[in-house]
Amino acid sequence: MHGDETVGREILLHLIDFLVTNYRRDPVVTRLLNNTRIHIMPTMNPDGFEATKVPDCYYSHGRYNKNGEDLNRNFPDVFESNNVTIQPETQAVMNWIKNETFVLSANLHGGALVASYTFDNGNSVTGSLKGYSRSPDDDVFIHLAKTYSFNHASMYKGAGCDNRQPFPEGITNGYSWYPLEGGMQDYNYVWGQCFEITLELSCCKYPPEDQLEQFWRDNKVALIEYIKQVHLGIKGQVTDKNGNPIPNAIVEAKGRPHVCPYRTNEHGEYFLLLLPGVYVINATVPGFKSMLKTVEVPNNAGNFSALKCDFSFSEVSIRTRAASCPKTPLYQELERTSAAGKPTLHLFVLMTIMLVIFK
Repeated sequence: MHGDETVGREILLHLIDFLVTNYRRDPVVTRLLNNTRIHIMPTMNPDGFEATKVPDCYYSHGRYNKNGEDLNRNFPDVFESNNVTIQPETQAVMNWIKNETFVLSANLHGGALVASYTFDNGNSVTGSLKGYSRSPDDDVFIHLAKTYSFNHASMYKGAGCDNRQPFPEGITNGYSWYPLEGGMQDYNYVWGQCFEITLELSCCKYPPEDQLEQFWRDNKVALIEYIKQVHLGIKGQVTDKNGNPIPNAIVEAKGRPHVCPYRTNEHGEYFLLLLPGVYVINATVPGFKSMLKTVEVPNNAGNFSALKCDFSFSEVSIRTRAASCPKTPLYQELERTSAAGKPTLHLFVLMTIMLVIFK
């Protein structure tokens, strides 16, 4: 994302080469590619990379794009009104996210050694008053971050960089590290229905060329194991009485409502990352009665196939209209609703006390 943070760019090029040269040679790579649709974007900010004339471990103008904007502060924010001009690179990625059914992703950075997970921003609704911004899928995100950290050569040690802030087990909640407005991982999770974490891969943002091969070796296993996690949880298709796919049906696990409900794609497909356990899956076609199914989700990541669970609405024979969440701070509305309820509660307590006194 940042042009002067070069390690991620380099190891993604290595990853592409590793995957294509080991297909039909390595059984794990072969099964992974046979069962997984993988998209790789080696750089989001090529202009920033070209502008980095003097490599520096800590800072350079190459962090920003040609217009001087930080792309990881440039996305719509789910908590605050992010008053920035959306950059061409950001818009291109937003269009990409909208037009693909991404399920799991990571964005790569440098300057620290840690796997950071959503939320990067927060408010009282997500627990920010306690210094942690919790998503409905916090357990899954912790698992994803640990999967990368513990398969990395040293990230799991959590030592930090130059005796700076340590990260126990090599992971951190983004907000706990520092609040960030307009980040890509929160946008992708809320509006893209894609679980994304941020990977900080090197203490030095732009290390010497002779160190790049070692960075690849340090990250190779972690990258493959992380990609496998896309097969966690449950997937399926929602169809009508004629077997036609129903797009825009809401499918979510009970107790895990997303502020922007997760919906089926144009093929009626849905994907939910869930840890092994028993869940009630709720499928809803607007205007019709919901369908509930209780499922036991196994750990299928190693089998390269999530549990399949389809829904058929026998009374539905129409295609639902497109539905999308507005690009407004959705959690801002929840916070207002939560705050609005507090005076009522206080008034109720006060009235109760007064009644007791009068009695």
